Amino acid sequence: MVRVIAIEEHFVTAELHPSNWADGLEDLGEGRLAAMNAAGIDVQVLSAPPPGVQQLPPDEAIVAARSVNDRLAEAVAAAPGRFAGFATLPTPAPKAAATELARAVDELGFRGVMLHGHTGGRFFDDPMFLPIFETAHDLDVPVYLHPAPPPPAVFDAYFSGLDESVAGMLATGAWGWHVETGLQALRLIVSGLFDRFPSLQVILGHMGEFVPFGLARADTVLRDAVPGLRRGVAEYFQENFHVTTSGFFTAPPLQCALSVVGVDRILFAVDYPYAKNADGADFLRSAPIAPADRAKIAHLNAERLLAI
Repeated sequence: MVRVIAIEEHFVTAELHPSNWADGLEDLGEGRLAAMNAAGIDVQVLSAPPPGVQQLPPDEAIVAARSVNDRLAEAVAAAPGRFAGFATLPTPAPKAAATELARAVDELGFRGVMLHGHTGGRFFDDPMFLPIFETAHDLDVPVYLHPAPPPPAVFDAYFSGLDESVAGMLATGAWGWHVETGLQALRLIVSGLFDRFPSLQVILGHMGEFVPFGLARADTVLRDAVPGLRRGVAEYFQENFHVTTSGFFTAPPLQCALSVVGVDRILFAVDYPYAKNADGADFLRSAPIAPADRAKIAHLNAERLLAI
């Protein structure tokens, strides 16, 4: 059997209050391992779901992030070879967040960081967050840019006037937060972030948050609009981004991602427990791709990017 590493798999601790609850989030032990075993998943890279600690006051966020990371490190140590971690950061205090990222990588052995959507309505191309990206670049670890519910002004503008439950789903997992996260990826590119940190790697879940489908159009339209960039928008995306399969288990998005970014930049993820391990694993094993490409997506790319 091919080794399987799933890299967008979520957990909670007492400090975390996710925007959506799912059964299994709080389990960092035998129940989670049993669910992995049943689906043939060897390793989960664990991360806090949105909003993490990103909407807390700075002082509270610093304390909470450290506690969450310590708890995750305990879970990783308790299940050797089965879990790895992405750091939770107190983004309301960017310098402290950079310090916590260094601690999480150097002392706790984490493989990168997950950032969620926005902090107090500020997206991550804001210069205030540069210390986080600089630290990730210097440590040679990736930043996983994950969706979060939109800021209130965005929600009101685009999703008001709908049934509450429908609006909530359209604003998040059905559509809105994928588009918003894809937009943030483009904002990072046009901000010049990757000219400043040329080897920085960013991961997008959900088959690239719709960017692969529209990348050629964005590249063409933005080519002359941002004259200071050293490369084209598509080139940045193809050299500084990876995408995962989290929650997207049909062939057309995979075929698009393969065509646009190539198999070496696609990694397997489930989005557990919001998505089912069995659904993700069945898709991985049945996808219409060559065995060598399946091995890259299943584990080889994650081993290279995350040093697992």
